Amino acid sequence: MKRRDFLKRAAIPATLAAVDHALADTGNAGRGTARSDGKTAMLPQRDYGKTGVKLSILGFGGYMLNGMEPEAANRFVVEAIEHGVNYFDVAPTYGNAEALLAPGLEPHRKDVFLACKTTQRKADAAETELNASLKRLRTDHFDLYQLHGLRDVKKDVDAAFAKGGAMETFIKAKKTGQVRFLGFSAHSVEAALTAIDRYDFDSILFPVNFACAMKGDFGPQVIERAKAKGAAILAIKALAREPRPKNDPDRKKHPNCWYQPISDPDEADLALRFALSQPVTSVVPPADASLFRMAIRLAMAARPITSAETKRLASLAAKLKPLFKKA
Repeated sequence: MKRRDFLKRAAIPATLAAVDHALADTGNAGRGTARSDGKTAMLPQRDYGKTGVKLSILGFGGYMLNGMEPEAANRFVVEAIEHGVNYFDVAPTYGNAEALLAPGLEPHRKDVFLACKTTQRKADAAETELNASLKRLRTDHFDLYQLHGLRDVKKDVDAAFAKGGAMETFIKAKKTGQVRFLGFSAHSVEAALTAIDRYDFDSILFPVNFACAMKGDFGPQVIERAKAKGAAILAIKALAREPRPKNDPDRKKHPNCWYQPISDPDEADLALRFALSQPVTSVVPPADASLFRMAIRLAMAARPITSAETKRLASLAAKLKPLFKKA
């Protein structure tokens, strides 16, 4: 029997009352469930669009591995899988993350959803990068392949969709079985909306952040358009606080985070539940092992965000400088 989604829709600018609007049924979206061996709680899962695939509500951002020792990276990958993480995202621009992810993931490849990306906008360059990533990750296919980092409509979206553009490689790779699903990541409302309208992507990878939404009016438009097109929404930057201040003393604690992440557990709990209350499939936490482990603990115990908590987030957002604002 289907059940009501465990979270209710959180507020966005000028619509705080929307916290009482329930999301559509997302299947197993309740709290984490115990493993059959009774040892480790497992993250719940949500539907990846209309594909029939279910993903853990937290994804593993491969950039976390950048700079780790190989054995530590292997143990970390296995640790994530043991907690029910089945969605892994990586890219060739993430330092040596692909090479570090491959050994730990290889024994579990058939049980996980592996996503990769390319910043290449030409067909031939995209094909070269796709094949190189497949080789480094020791797999014959990606479950999801994405145009990485769409920011400018002309330089990124138009270029990828032009004759001889990267989308030719993407479509061919899907036909040949090198990739199962196609998507993109973006940090621009205009670029994201344009891309959504150009092609029926299976998913988008986009910032879903309380400060960006509440103070920057950044994100709600993209979420609504993706939802209307039937594309799954994968969330990034949910635990971003604001741009790093100059000479930030915490920079060394989280070297793979280019922004100031939320490290306070109470703030992180609210921010994560805000993101999970949107119609998203999964949230990819910041590229930091300690913050990832914190997110796992919080996601296991996630509960519906209340109107009062949403107002607290709005008050916090008012004091912050959001990472992104609508142009």
